[in-house]
Amino acid sequence: MNTPGQPDSAPGHRLPGVRYRTETRQRSVIHAVNGDPEEIEQDYQVLIPVPPRDWDRIVMTAVTAVAAGLLAIAIVWSVASIGDLLARAVVAPIAYLAASAFALVWVSCMALEWLARYNADRAAGSRNAGNVALVLDMAAVATHGHLEDSLYVGLAGAAVSAVAKYMWSTVMKAQARPLPELTRRWLTKREANITARLALGAQLRTLARVEGQAAVYAPPAIPAGHRDTTADTPGHDARTVLSAVLAASATMPDATPADIVAQLAAARIITDTDTVQDILDADTDIRPDTTDSRSQPRVRTIAPAGQSIADTVRTALASGITDKSAVLSYVRKIHGQDVTADTVARTRRRVEPDAS
Repeated sequence: MNTPGQPDSAPGHRLPGVRYRTETRQRSVIHAVNGDPEEIEQDYQVLIPVPPRDWDRIVMTAVTAVAAGLLAIAIVWSVASIGDLLARAVVAPIAYLAASAFALVWVSCMALEWLARYNADRAAGSRNAGNVALVLDMAAVATHGHLEDSLYVGLAGAAVSAVAKYMWSTVMKAQARPLPELTRRWLTKREANITARLALGAQLRTLARVEGQAAVYAPPAIPAGHRDTTADTPGHDARTVLSAVLAASATMPDATPADIVAQLAAARIITDTDTVQDILDADTDIRPDTTDSRSQPRVRTIAPAGQSIADTVRTALASGITDKSAVLSYVRKIHGQDVTADTVARTRRRVEPDAS
């Protein structure tokens, strides 16, 4: 048995003057065989009204096809004429490749003009550039005809490009839908806001990248109280001198500034006693009072900005500190007690492959 479903369309339902097409659809029905019902799919026919032909769309499509054909003819003619003209000076493949630029430029400008159809100022710029490129294209085609003693042929070929561009401009104007003035201004302002956000995001990413590079490669500011010894120490900046003096002071607690100067001179780091004394005085100012280390907070020397553990290890080795415990003590003095011995050992092996 069958249950009621969507009724089949009857021929009597056709409306006069309306074209129909028959479409097969399916619906679920309950069908029983020997008293055993099952839900199955049943085909049925319906009449679907066919909309009338959109002659406006058909005509526009035909006109667009004609414009495309003219454009193809203009490009082929221009490339052939200008390519033969340029082939007088260069080999043919290069000549015809260069000739294609004449036509492709004004064609590309027309595409940009279409994309900017909602912004009159921007569209005008693309239109003017396309007109200039078209004039150059036509002049080259006409010149080729003149050199071939067929000026009229050259002028006719140049006119093909002009007709093709005019046809495309007419098609674009026919398909364009101008916006009301207020709507156009609203769209322009919204586009400007969105573009500004995109530009700001790109610039912020650039600044972040530059800031990261500056943190690694740019020399840090010299701390107050330390004089810049760059002029007196070729190849070493103030940060190297500062680290070397602190390293020497850590390994030779009873050394005088003169002793430290001599020690650094052996490592080819040249400085003077006044600079060493200034560094030691500044280092003493930030050291904790160790009279009662249990009740006072632990204060460590702050590493110069941008100085890594590897930089500190290199400075210690350059200062003549080779003992493992001395290097570890110096690194902890600069970077804190959280630096492990394994980290220092790995870093030393990396910066000094021959180190034990």
